[in-house]
Amino acid sequence: MILVDTSVWIDYLRERDNPAVAKLTRVLDDSLPFGISPIIFQELLQGAKTPADFNKLELYFGSQRCYHPQELLSAHREAAHIYLRCRLAGTTVRSTVDCLIAQTAIEHNLLLLHNDRDFTQMAKVISELRIFDLG
Repeated sequence: MILVDTSVWIDYLRERDNPAVAKLTRVLDDSLPFGISPIIFQELLQGAKTPADFNKLELYFGSQRCYHPQELLSAHREAAHIYLRCRLAGTTVRSTVDCLIAQTAIEHNLLLLHNDRDFTQMAKVISELRIFDLG
């Protein structure tokens, strides 16, 4: 199962041509199972420019599989621990939201499809974070 990060969805919706979008296109074409998380859902909706866009995004992404933290406080604690582990290894993660997305992927044993350097850096330190790659 694949957790698709906001960074990939934004590029996909803006019809950008990059490796992450190519991977997502293949995921969709091959009907591979994927999902989002609540924070990814929120970020996508926040990108709407009009009420009509908001409604379209809500309709599509609201119908996708959504991976929730099993215990909210525990998930945030573990996300903070990811941040700490990275910082101790000399890597500063720019977004606390990315730590929470990484924690969601780890908690649900998902492969993360992203186009965000924070995740690339996190994965070098956090062995539990598995990045999706078609190879």
